[in-house]
Amino acid sequence: MTSTTTAVATGTRAADPLHVLVAAPLSCDPTAAVTAAAAGAGREVVLHHRPDLLPPQRWVADHRGQDGWRRSPGAEREWCELLARADVLLGVPGDSPAGLAAAVAAAPRLTWVQGTAAGAGEQLVGAGLAPADLQRVTVTSAAGVHARPLAEFALFGLLAMAKDADRLRAHQRQHRWAPRWPLRPLAGQRVLVLGLGGIGRELARMLAALGVEVVGTRRSTGPVPDGVARVVQDDDAAVEAELPGADAVVSCLPGTGSTRGWLDARRLAQLPPHAVVVNVGRGTVVDTGALLAALAAGALRGAVLDVTDPEPLPAGHPLWDRDDVIISPHTAALAVDEDDRIVELFAENLARHLRGEPLVNTVSADRGY
Repeated sequence: MTSTTTAVATGTRAADPLHVLVAAPLSCDPTAAVTAAAAGAGREVVLHHRPDLLPPQRWVADHRGQDGWRRSPGAEREWCELLARADVLLGVPGDSPAGLAAAVAAAPRLTWVQGTAAGAGEQLVGAGLAPADLQRVTVTSAAGVHARPLAEFALFGLLAMAKDADRLRAHQRQHRWAPRWPLRPLAGQRVLVLGLGGIGRELARMLAALGVEVVGTRRSTGPVPDGVARVVQDDDAAVEAELPGADAVVSCLPGTGSTRGWLDARRLAQLPPHAVVVNVGRGTVVDTGALLAALAAGALRGAVLDVTDPEPLPAGHPLWDRDDVIISPHTAALAVDEDDRIVELFAENLARHLRGEPLVNTVSADRGY
């Protein structure tokens, strides 16, 4: 397959068109979206979309690709030539910090990388780029693309715990029509949402519609998001003061040095024994050993985890065997249309880039998100 070329110009034609290279496998063709963005900005863009030079996806929205896949020597030379003249990358090669570092080193014209993960900030930190490269290359994340599916998973977990899904399932396996008992309503509960980014805001909107009081934390100031009853600034003491009154805590936090192990034994002990812990952010935010100990002691109702620490969770880990824990293998964010939504985000950012406007979801190596 040859490069797909999109040339759109109005007024004075750019002497050197912008070269965009698709650097991660996609399940959709971004040509139409890139064409529209270029036309809207009146700029010439050359899109290089070469699926034959990228590893096949193992599943929908897999941006790393098939394990063990390698390019032939000729294909590798062609890939390096494309990298050398790329101004913009859609996707991080290998979906890894090492892939980002290698791409930046091999692409002297590169000025912007659109990541396909909400955690592109972690990839940027892990890449360990030199200060000059950090000045030259902007990295943006796919934050917001995964907000709805992750919010739905968190809501599913909260409902499953409130409605005793574990107990119901156990009785079903036993063919047991048990004496009736009251199930807890979700309405009227107070849920503490750690992080009011895209996931947290979407979850707040869903929970508020069900009559849940949402208390959210964030670092920035500004209007209170829809569905949030109260915002707590991201101060440890202020957030800790909310724990005793929370029926559930949902972590939507990124994995950074300041968030590592934040929900530790001391803070878990401040939650009431009927509280539920949900993690749809990064596994490192929750102290796994402390969580397991609290569950074993009956100090928590349960946990709902799309992410764990370590990850993947080892086969012999005791969390697997607990009926009061729901574990997803970091798959709750995936949706059949994820790549389409990533391309939509990229096209919006590309139009901004062509017009010289600030990009959406710019990440910082200092903050880690």
